[in-house]
Amino acid sequence: MKKINLFSLVLLFTSSLLTAAQHQLNSPEGSLQLKMEVNNGIPSYSVNYNNKVLLLPSPLGLQTNVGDFTSDLTLADQFTQSSENVSYMLPNIKQSKVSKAYNEAVFSFLKNDKPAFDLIVRLSNNDVAFRYLVHPQGERKSCVVEQEATGFVLPEGSTSFLSPQMLPMTGFARTGPSYETPYTADDAMGKNGWGVGYIFPALFRVIDRGWVLISETGVDSRYCGSRLIGHENGRYSLGFPQEGENNGNGTVSPGIPLPGYTPWRTITVGDNLKPIVETTVAFDHVEPLYEASQKYEYTRGTWSWIIKMDGNTIFPVQKEYIDLSAAMGWETVLVDALWDTQIGRDKIEELAAYGKTKNVDLFLWYNSNGYWNDAPQGPHGLMDTPMARRKEMAWMKSIGIRGIKVDFFGGDKQVTMKLYEDILYDANDFGLLVVFHGCTLPRGWERMFPNYGSSEAVLASEMLHFSQERCNTEAFHASMHPFVRNTVGSMDFGGSVLNKFWNGNNTPGRGTKRLTSDVFQLAIAVLFQSPVQHFALAPNNLTDAPAWAINFMKAVPTTWDEIRYIDGYPGKYVVMARRKDKQWYLAAVNAQKETLTLKVSVDMFNAGEQVVVYSDDAQLNGSVKSININDAQQLELNIPSNGGVLITRLAE
Repeated sequence: MKKINLFSLVLLFTSSLLTAAQHQLNSPEGSLQLKMEVNNGIPSYSVNYNNKVLLLPSPLGLQTNVGDFTSDLTLADQFTQSSENVSYMLPNIKQSKVSKAYNEAVFSFLKNDKPAFDLIVRLSNNDVAFRYLVHPQGERKSCVVEQEATGFVLPEGSTSFLSPQMLPMTGFARTGPSYETPYTADDAMGKNGWGVGYIFPALFRVIDRGWVLISETGVDSRYCGSRLIGHENGRYSLGFPQEGENNGNGTVSPGIPLPGYTPWRTITVGDNLKPIVETTVAFDHVEPLYEASQKYEYTRGTWSWIIKMDGNTIFPVQKEYIDLSAAMGWETVLVDALWDTQIGRDKIEELAAYGKTKNVDLFLWYNSNGYWNDAPQGPHGLMDTPMARRKEMAWMKSIGIRGIKVDFFGGDKQVTMKLYEDILYDANDFGLLVVFHGCTLPRGWERMFPNYGSSEAVLASEMLHFSQERCNTEAFHASMHPFVRNTVGSMDFGGSVLNKFWNGNNTPGRGTKRLTSDVFQLAIAVLFQSPVQHFALAPNNLTDAPAWAINFMKAVPTTWDEIRYIDGYPGKYVVMARRKDKQWYLAAVNAQKETLTLKVSVDMFNAGEQVVVYSDDAQLNGSVKSININDAQQLELNIPSNGGVLITRLAE
C-alpha cells in the first residue's frame, strides 16, 4: 500500500510551483537524484550522485502501433510520490535477507492532452529502477511496442566493461545468441560490439565521478529481453531482439495489454564498486509468479562432461561420478548430453536408484530445441511442447530426479521468454529445479520463479576445455564476473577444476592447460555465486589434488547470507567476502602480470581470532597456514599473477 508522508505532501505541493517541464526525485538519503524533463516535446531523464552527473539527459518514450509516445509530449504538472520499504527473504541470491527503503514517483506524460504513459521510478540510495505503464488509447486495449526510445547517455571520457551481443543463428550449431562472448575492460565508448550491440548487464566507469551498472529485470512472457545499442557521444539505446533469432520465428516487438507494463530498467551507481557488487536491485522490484510446490534445496555436485566430454556420458562413468559426489558429501550429479542414446532410460532409472543409496540425486540435460537450432545432442523435442514436456517431467518425478539442465535457446524474443517461463512453471508441478544453459541472462528470476536454479549466460568453463586462449585469459574474466555478469543474477559457470590439464585423466600434454593455481580455483567457488553448483572436479582429484583443496571443496557452500565487497578493479583483481550463517569466506584472485600486494580490512573476523589462510607462492604452489587476526583487523595479501587467496575460520 502506498503511503504519502509529510515530505511527500510538501514535495507534491512544491512540484506544482516548478515548471511543468521538469521534476526531481531524491533517494531516501538524498545522495541520488533523478531529474525528469520535457524539452520541445521530447522526454528525458538524468541521474546525479553525490552532486556528480553520472547520466546526462537520456531519452525516454515508446513507439507503438497505437501511437508515437516519443515526441510531442507534455509532462503533467504534478506527480505522486511515496516512501516505501521492500523486505524479503531469498536463500538463492547474494544476500538472504533484504530490507531497503526507496522513494517512488509516478510521472505522467500526455499527448494531445490525453494520457500516453506513466513512468514509475523507484530510487533507493544507490539504485534507480523505472518502467513504463502504457495507457489505453481510445478503444485500443492492446498494443505492440515497436521500439523503445529508452537510452543511457554517459559523460564524455567514460569507459566501458561490456560483452558484445552475438549475431543470430551463429556459433555452435546455429545456437547463438547465447550470452557467451568475452568482455573488454576500460574500452572507449562510441562502439557497438560486433555490430549488433551489447548484452546486459553493462558496466561503465565515469572518470573522476563513479561507476554505473545498467541492466533490466522482471522480464517474463509478457515482454522480450533487450540489449544495448552503442552510438557516438556516449549514448546507448535499448534494442529489441534481432529478427533472425530463433530461426527467424517470432516477432522482435513485444505485445502488451493496455494498460500494460514494460520490465524494469535498472541503474546502479556509486563512488566506488561496492554498491555495484552488493546491489540486489534485480530482485527488489519483482514478485513471485507462482507458489513453490515444495521447498527446494539447492545443491553441489559433479558432472563428467566438462572434463570427459560427450563420449563419456555412459553408465559406468556416471556411476563413478555419483561415487565422487558421495565422497565429497555433495548432493547431485549432472548427467549431461546424449544420455538418452548412450545410457538409455532403463539404465537412467537404475542410475537414479543407485544414487539414492549414496544420497546423491541426478540432474538430467535436455536440448530445448524444436525449430531453433541444429545441435545434434539429445534428448531432443521434449522441452518445446507442453504435452511432451509434462510427460517427461512426470517420468522424472517417478524416479526421483532432482532437476533439469535445458540448453541451446538462442534468442530473447517474447516467444522465447514464454518458453523459459513455461518450462519453469511445468517443472514446478513436478518438483524439479531448472538450470538453463546456452541461454539469456536471468532477469529477476530467482525471486519470480521459485524453482529456478541458475543460468549460464557467460563464457563459462567449457571454453577453458576448448580453447587455450580462454585458459590464458581465465583470470581476467574471473576478475570481471563479480563486477558485471554475477552482479544481477546467478551464474552457472561450472568451474573449480583441479585437473592441471583439461582431459579425462589429467594427462600432461593433452588438451588445454590450466594456468591458474589451485587456490585460485577454490577462490572462484566463493567469488562466483550460484545456488546450484556442479563443479569441475574429477574422480582422479581425490588422489592427485592436494588434500587441503579437496577438504575445502567438501565444505564450501553454494548459498549465502551476506556479501561484502572489499577491493578490486574489473579485469585486474577482486577481493570480496561471503557469509554463510556465522562463517565468513574471504576470497581474492589476481589477473595482473605483477604480484598484487594489498592491505585489506578483515573486520568480519575478530581481533585475535585464529583463521586459516590458503595462499600461493611465486610459482603458484598453494599452501595452508593458521594465523591470528591482529588488533587492527587488517591483513596484507600477496597474490601472484593467476593466483588466489582464501581466508576462513575452517580447519584444514
